[in-house]
Amino acid sequence: MAKEQDTKHIRALGRRKTAAARVRLTKGAGIITINNKPLSEYFPISFWQEKVEAPLQVVGKMKEFDISVRVLGGGVNAQAEAVRHGISRVLVKFNEELKPVLKAEGFLTRDSRARERKKYGKHRARRGHQWRKR
Repeated sequence: MAKEQDTKHIRALGRRKTAAARVRLTKGAGIITINNKPLSEYFPISFWQEKVEAPLQVVGKMKEFDISVRVLGGGVNAQAEAVRHGISRVLVKFNEELKPVLKAEGFLTRDSRARERKKYGKHRARRGHQWRKR
């Protein structure tokens, strides 16, 4: 369990591609706000909402915590995965016993895949010029 002075709120960071999510967990009624908007407003598609709520559902703590998130960078899907990563990490900070469950689901693994930079003399990162005979 977290120390007594830390129980006001616990913070963690989640990342995916160029998206970064700062997550703050407090005791509450299960309200999730992202960039000062409710979850259903910020992520209107249910697929993204399920992705964000997945760590809470796995550990069975849907209605125990209020979660406040500040996310920026990346696309919508990358932001949803960054929030999921951050929520998983903050839950582990709250209770270390949840780590095996979240690790088995793959929520604690930071997906480090990102876009490769463009190199000079190339069209894109790896695509070279097309050879032309005449």
